Amino acid sequence: MNIDSIIATKKPRRRVQGIAAALLPFLPSGEIAVEAFQLNLQATHACGLMNAVNMDTGYVNHLTEDEKGNVLRWTREALGGGKIPFVAGVYIEGQTGEIAALYRKQLERIVSFGGIPILFQTARLHGETSDTKARIYSEICEGFQHVLAFELGPMFAPNGEIFDEDTARRIMDIPAIKGMKHSSLDRLTELARLRLRDQHRPDFRIYTGNDLGIDMIEYGSDYLLGLACFAPEKFAERDRLWECGDARYYALSDALQHLGNVAFRAPVPAYKHSAALFLHLAGKIPSDRTHPRNPGRPTWEREILLDCARRLGFPARD
Repeated sequence: MNIDSIIATKKPRRRVQGIAAALLPFLPSGEIAVEAFQLNLQATHACGLMNAVNMDTGYVNHLTEDEKGNVLRWTREALGGGKIPFVAGVYIEGQTGEIAALYRKQLERIVSFGGIPILFQTARLHGETSDTKARIYSEICEGFQHVLAFELGPMFAPNGEIFDEDTARRIMDIPAIKGMKHSSLDRLTELARLRLRDQHRPDFRIYTGNDLGIDMIEYGSDYLLGLACFAPEKFAERDRLWECGDARYYALSDALQHLGNVAFRAPVPAYKHSAALFLHLAGKIPSDRTHPRNPGRPTWEREILLDCARRLGFPARD
């Protein structure tokens, strides 16, 4: 794919669908900060983004089934009756039993709360053929109306994988699956997904998960980003500027990308500590604590995030 063909795929003035993966905040005592979690969900919805809960940003790989159920309940309470949709992760890693049945049990619970399920991959399907993967995904989704798939690069979690093109195409063939979050952090791979989508199923959404390339929206991706939870109002503003063709889009996009480059450096899972620090500096959560099993950032992280906040025009607390 040469540079001219890449540039030709840009889609100016396109309306973007943005989804922010919610951070699960903690009180100084170490308990989940439910009120702050709910207030941030409400603020994200108010600025025009959809919420995604029980994602990697919400420590889904560390939560018990009861805790994931609590998150769904808190989310539904925060967003009111079932009219406001949200996305919720389906994570089965470490569980025993038939794969499709494990997924379907969680899909049913998410749908009962008015959520849209997104299927985290399982390492149990690594190495299987594209036909097998597509068959199991079809079994998982049978009878459901709206499901999202997920390609998660192994730099985020060992259960993730980036599908080959045949598997991606077969997943696009499943009517219930309306879109796919793509987290390879590789622009060319994502551009290939967009080209496949445009040729094979134009109504299928590709949600970029590339926190190091948030301008993928310029090429036709929507987004589901952990980075968006840092500053959902700024992401919503950026999206409006792109749709309106306003040149101020570029400065804001650059400031957000600078934050992404800082927060999503190696080790990548520690971005959740960066998120907690940033949101605490902004006065949006009561502490910068993370889940005890999540890796942390160095003591000087606070200072570099203060600079990121100022670039975005936030009155961050010193």
